[in-house]
Amino acid sequence: MAAKVFESIGKFGLALAVAGGVVNSALYNVDAGHRAVIFDRFRGVQDIVVGEGTHFLIPWVQKPIIFDCRSRPRNVPVITGSKDLQNVNITLRILFRPVASQLPRIFTSIGEDYDERVLPSITTEILKSVVARFDAGELITQRELVSRQVSDDLTERAATFGLILDDVSLTHLTFGKEFTAPMILNTAFLLPRPQKSL
Repeated sequence: MAAKVFESIGKFGLALAVAGGVVNSALYNVDAGHRAVIFDRFRGVQDIVVGEGTHFLIPWVQKPIIFDCRSRPRNVPVITGSKDLQNVNITLRILFRPVASQLPRIFTSIGEDYDERVLPSITTEILKSVVARFDAGELITQRELVSRQVSDDLTERAATFGLILDDVSLTHLTFGKEFTAPMILNTAFLLPRPQKSL
């Protein structure tokens, strides 16, 4: 009699463990500041963006891809040329985040590492375009104008990829050795020649 009781308890415990495993695999969490996109093995990436909290999915059929939607910083160093052909080293600091409603498109067209694929290329493109409009002196004296132009152009370009730029700023701007090295004038031709004594 006791053996039957223990056997039925064992079966019940096993069934409970299996049910618990199924329920656990059917739940997933989306943390604060994050969003999820659901990949379905039969229907592909769904257009619905899932918000924060605990949610259900179909185990082994659906998989959540979690995206961080908080503003994150990124520094992008670029070497480019000015209008007067001076080498310029610029570091741009960007605070970026994805547009939550466009996460399914971002995932299908770019991938989870969208920031690695998009930001360096568009930043280089915009910086080269803007810096080429100014000569070295203007880059120093009109730094605020240059920064604003870069910010406007980059924000517009990033929007086409579903990215929001909360802040764009020039944190580092230096010139090549040719511009910063002191100019040494050869004045040998300007010195009067010594007079020969008669």
